[in-house]
Amino acid sequence: MALKKSCKQLVAEAESRIKTIRVEEAKALHGREDTLFVDIRDVRELDREGTIPGALHAPRGMLEFWIDPESPYYKEVFGSGKTFVFFCALGWRAALATDTAQAMGLEPVCHFEGGFSAWKEAGYPTAERAKKEKPKKP
Repeated sequence: MALKKSCKQLVAEAESRIKTIRVEEAKALHGREDTLFVDIRDVRELDREGTIPGALHAPRGMLEFWIDPESPYYKEVFGSGKTFVFFCALGWRAALATDTAQAMGLEPVCHFEGGFSAWKEAGYPTAERAKKEKPKKP
């Protein structure tokens, strides 16, 4: 089966419509009250590699549902008016997520080049994923 579009084409199209910032710009935004970093990676990636301190974990598969106020899965943080900085491992999934969030009307949104890999390579702070305690059996 021949694909109509490759994943690289989809990412390139998304990047033509969204704001992409350099990792240094992302670092300058980190920790600001008006900005929220959103980690869209799979939970196994977070367990294995950690995340950016203070980042919200919003799994890519749930993002649209968490953004939409009409959804039973809506998360109020997405109605906060903050600037949302999406990231993944390398930036491809975050570009698609940023494009989707922007198309849904969430603004302002952006993502940063190179994703979490670029963040770590630059020596910026990382943290272990906050793990929820499992309820104790009676």
